[in-house]
Amino acid sequence: MKYCDVSLPVPLSHGFTYQLPDTLWHRAKPGARVLVPFGSRKLTGVVLALHETPPDGAAKEVLRLLDEEPVLDAELLALGRWIADYYCAPLGEVLRSMTPLSGEVRKTKLYSLTDAGRDTARQLLLTADEDDPALQLLRLLEARPLSASYLKTKLPTAANVIRSLEKKGFIAVEDLEAQRDPLRASAARLRASWLARPPEDVKLTKRERELHAFLELHPGTHNLEQLEASVKGASQAARSLARRKLITLEPEAPSGVLEPSAPPKTLNPHQLRAYQQIEEALRGGAFHTFLLEGVTGSGKTEVYLKSIDACLALGKSALLLVPEIALTPAVAGQFFQRFGDRVAILHSAFHDAERAEQWRRIRGGQATVVVGTRSGVFAPVQNLGLVVIDEEHDGSYKQQETPRYNGRDVAIVRAQHAGALAVLGSATPSLESRYNAERGKYTLIQLPERIESRPLPDVEVIDMRQEFLETRKLATFSRRLVEAVTERLENHEQTMLLLNRRGFSSFVACRACGERLECVNCAVTLTYHRRDRRMLCHYCNYAQKVPSVCPKCGSEYLQFIGTGSEKVEEELHRDFPTARIARMDRDTVSGKRHFESILHGFREGDFDILVGTQMIAKGHDIPNVTLVGAVSADIGLGLPDFRSAERTFQLLTQAAGRAGRGNLPGIVLIQTINPEHYAIRFASEQNYEGFYQKELQFRKLMRYPPFAALANVLVRSQKQEEALEMSTELGRLLDPAPEGIKVLGPAEAPVPKLKSEFRYQLLLKAASRKRLNETLRDLQRFAAERKWSPTALVIDVDPLTLL
Repeated sequence: MKYCDVSLPVPLSHGFTYQLPDTLWHRAKPGARVLVPFGSRKLTGVVLALHETPPDGAAKEVLRLLDEEPVLDAELLALGRWIADYYCAPLGEVLRSMTPLSGEVRKTKLYSLTDAGRDTARQLLLTADEDDPALQLLRLLEARPLSASYLKTKLPTAANVIRSLEKKGFIAVEDLEAQRDPLRASAARLRASWLARPPEDVKLTKRERELHAFLELHPGTHNLEQLEASVKGASQAARSLARRKLITLEPEAPSGVLEPSAPPKTLNPHQLRAYQQIEEALRGGAFHTFLLEGVTGSGKTEVYLKSIDACLALGKSALLLVPEIALTPAVAGQFFQRFGDRVAILHSAFHDAERAEQWRRIRGGQATVVVGTRSGVFAPVQNLGLVVIDEEHDGSYKQQETPRYNGRDVAIVRAQHAGALAVLGSATPSLESRYNAERGKYTLIQLPERIESRPLPDVEVIDMRQEFLETRKLATFSRRLVEAVTERLENHEQTMLLLNRRGFSSFVACRACGERLECVNCAVTLTYHRRDRRMLCHYCNYAQKVPSVCPKCGSEYLQFIGTGSEKVEEELHRDFPTARIARMDRDTVSGKRHFESILHGFREGDFDILVGTQMIAKGHDIPNVTLVGAVSADIGLGLPDFRSAERTFQLLTQAAGRAGRGNLPGIVLIQTINPEHYAIRFASEQNYEGFYQKELQFRKLMRYPPFAALANVLVRSQKQEEALEMSTELGRLLDPAPEGIKVLGPAEAPVPKLKSEFRYQLLLKAASRKRLNETLRDLQRFAAERKWSPTALVIDVDPLTLL
């Protein structure tokens, strides 16, 4: 008998052994995906090893081999194992996040009648009304098992009826996965090109002949949706021709691919010195990490581009990570201009099929420059020579669900495994990275001035307490900010206003009894969204209608408290009625194309003012912006989190960097009620060194990173008593604390209830990372022995937030 060990995407740490049919024994390889039975479901897993050692119990058989060649090579499998070990995450869930080929697999559910269901169907035939949905559904299933999609077409209320009958045990459900036909993608996402003449014995329809002739007369690739205008019925004809290998159909490339090439810019002396250090290290061919610290507008991107040029000249590939979807179109545009179709894009706003196609281009070696967000670190780049992590301090590199890895740290480990160079870039490096540079672990390279000797913007701090004393008004905008915006509008210059809070008002309170409207699933207040006319939870997306009276006492005196980006937009329309205003936050932007359209419009001068949350603060280079205003710099400062000051400093410094990036000088206005706070003071001075030294003292005193390894251990359950009991058991297990470990808690989490789960947490600090990992593994074993739910214990190693 032949067997294989398979890692499955389930919250369990161990692998599973399956029997491998003889027909697959010589074809299957470690790193390839297989379809296997798992309970009543069929799951896609990754082969870890092939062997002939039988398991203790009976082994089920592998159903299908999905890949002739491994999707994860030995290097990526080793990286997956490192992530699973370092972050205490199940290997199966790690490997699932590393393979973006789910777009090739079509998932559905198959429903069939149980024996009890057949008996019920017979009884209902005698007693129930013909219009009874349950009877109609059971009748459909009597003949044969049916898919969810088919049942929905026959019975609109099928979903509700299925849930009811499934609970009663009348229906059995089976998860199915089938290979998705790439030719079934929408016409808008396919490009067609001529391939070959048909053999004489092959007859084509009239539309197939017309399309084939058109493509032969017009060489190159054509968007299939646009072809419909020239050839009627082109979509269906193209798919038929592609199956006969007469034309090719390929997924549409991401926007920007066909940009004309742009010549490299001339580097200034600081950029040149930085590039020369990186280029010399590239020629050395050994792993090394550089920290490129450059003020906003200092030309870090051009250093990246030149370094990638040098990497490609050595016959190697390069990987660039950016933190936000918002950054990708802007950065990708520059890369397409420089490197053309050698660029591949990987980020979560793409459809599964688009991601799969990009992934395949990278693995095949056609794409040697890869630009991606956090998950791009797993791209199957061949012969990796350079890894660049732009805005390395950004919190979005940290994944907030299992596996809770930090893309920046994983990228450095990947570079180390590949013997490649890692370059971390930021105007405001994280304390950990800067501390590593100080200790000699990284090499620090500084770009102290902006390109073309442009000055940094002048920064003014406006004390909103004093503003209130002088005007006796609680205004969103100070008089100085209104004056500055008016001046920009008169001079046809542009303004960016930052408020890092979504919605219209933060919460609704009753003035009679003090009741606040809270989410039913989470221990947080609901945010008022005026445009959508609803109260919304920003954690679980629960929504309800805006109340007209207090739900507790019935009073009509409801007060909407706080200001969000939506309210800022409305007040701007009121104060500047002729201004063209755009808003960019999670409510107005839902995908990469929305980002592109808003930013492109602002860059082209279609808008005078752009208001938004943190996504407007990073990476955007818009020369005509001469005013940046922080409407409330205090948001985030009061959070119960040791990184709150660092995040505030970084956000304000990055936002300030958007001003004066062209020929016109810029100014920055920071409105605050804490003008004396060191984070705001150093941000207004653009003084990273001062902030770093001050924050480092606090971290050292309190034994927080970089002076200790940290892990946040969370226990959660839908029953509060159960969560409390489990956290108490962990507290007893860690009392006395293991040697070298300091334990804080257990205590209620800052957000004690989230998505209907009650949460308690313990914070573990350790001088030794190895000792911390051993303790966390002990906690996992304890939870397994007590048969806790696999999702009850959440371990977050190197947490970026303690909320």
